Parts: sequence; structure tokens; C-alpha cells
Amino acid sequence: MLLGRLGLDKARIPYADRHGLLWLDRGRLEVEDGCLRFITAGGTLAAGNYQIPHQSVSIVLLGPGSSITHDALRLLAGHGTALAAVGDDGVRIYTAPPLMPDTSTLARHQMIKWAKPQSRLAVARRMYAIRLGEILPSRDIETLRGIEGARVKESYRVMAERFGVPWKGRRYDRADPDAADMANQAINHAATAVRAAAAIAVTATATIPQLGFIHEDSGQAFALDIADLYRDDLTLTIAFGAAKEAADADETVDRIVRRRASKAFVEKKVIPDMIDRIKQVLGAEESD
Repeated sequence: MLLGRLGLDKARIPYADRHGLLWLDRGRLEVEDGCLRFITAGGTLAAGNYQIPHQSVSIVLLGPGSSITHDALRLLAGHGTALAAVGDDGVRIYTAPPLMPDTSTLARHQMIKWAKPQSRLAVARRMYAIRLGEILPSRDIETLRGIEGARVKESYRVMAERFGVPWKGRRYDRADPDAADMANQAINHAATAVRAAAAIAVTATATIPQLGFIHEDSGQAFALDIADLYRDDLTLTIAFGAAKEAADADETVDRIVRRRASKAFVEKKVIPDMIDRIKQVLGAEESD
């Protein structure tokens, strides 16, 4: 438990996650006697009135069925604690106030490496090495993307075979996404969920979402970079598993994907792992 002038020695929520993530849902976040409190009827936490050690939390992730008072927002802002509204276990991120951390270390690492073509390509190669399990020989980003594309096609085929799901190739019509077959719909929904988790990790680390090393045009380019690190072993596992389940279920494939993603995020500690990966690809741990 944490000690402090606000009586944090009596807090019933221990600061256990070294990443400083605090998940709250199905309750009300408010201020009582100068302390942040969360009153819940039961969700992630058992029903009760909890005192929050906000001074040592990096970001509060507020899940479904929750509300927050103006005083609570003021207190969080005063202590530099970020707040994001998210879906169950981080399968969606709906909004997040600007994060103003005590340090700009990661953002500066990102900016410096992004601004120089040589170091920018080095980070991209590091990402491909993490994802593909080998260091690719080419130093041209277009060639690397081509190699990745070929590997992804093979990953689709292998996953479809593993789960026994019919597969005719990746097809996606942005104008009519529901026109795709079950497997392609599931991939779209799973990619959205994993991208939301990556956006939470980017928000928590106060890195710059627009400055991607592989993706370029999107306002969430860096989040897309991080999400892609988990495509083969997370996104596609969720997607093809959901596609197989949806064939004999009454639920929509979207709902099945969300449930599977939620379970995987908790069991695999996906968002904390993404935070570590961000530090790894930016070389922050090496510099420290």
C-alpha cells in the first residue's frame, strides 16, 4: 500500500502494475475530502467504495458503465494523471484528454529517431525483426513492406487452415465492410480492437501518435505500427477463432471478436506488453 499525506496508507487498491495502469468500470469516480474515490456496484472491482492512489498512477482507464465528476477531472489534471474512456479491457478507446507527463523522454526519443531517415529506417527494421522473428537484409522501406505483405498472406492461409475456416484471400470494401465473408469481417473487427489497445499504450507513454515509422499518413500512424507487432500471434488468432465460432453461434461476429479480444488482452497483459514494446522499438531502455 502507498503512504502519503492524503491517507493513502488506508487505500484498498494497491499499486501493483509497474506501468501505472488503473482499470475502473461500472461505477462513479469522484472526490471526497480531497481524495479520489471510486464507488462501484461491482465490475472489475468488487462492490465497494475505493480510495484511489492517483498520485502514483500514470493513467486511469474508465470502462463501460462509469461516470466522473468535474472535481475528479480537476484532481487528476492537478497531479498529471491521464484519463481515457475505453471499452471492456481496452478493446476500444473512445476519447482521452491530452497527456502531460512529468517527462518527455519517450516523445523525444521518438522525435529524434523519426526525424533522421537513417534512424527512422532502423526503427522500422527493428519492428519488422520483432514481428517476423528475423532481421531482414534490405534497407529499403518499400522492399521491407513487400516482404511483410508476402508473409502476411501466408499467415492468413496458415491461420485459416489451423482453425478450419474457409479462406479465399483478404478482401475489404471500405464502402461496404459487411459485404466481406465471415473471416474478413472478423479480421476487420479484431484489427480495430488491437489498434485500440495500441492507442491506449501510446496515450499512456505520451508518445506521438502521428509519427509512425512504417505507417505514415494516418493520424494514428504510431499506434498502427505498434498494433502490427501483434498481428500474427494476436489479431489473427482472435479473428479466425471468432470466425469459426460465429459459424455456429447466434451472436454477431463483432460481439464474438470483442469478447475474445477482451479475454486475450487480460490473459496476455497486452497493453502493458505494448508499453514495453514502445520503449524497446524506440531504444529508450538502451539509452537509460
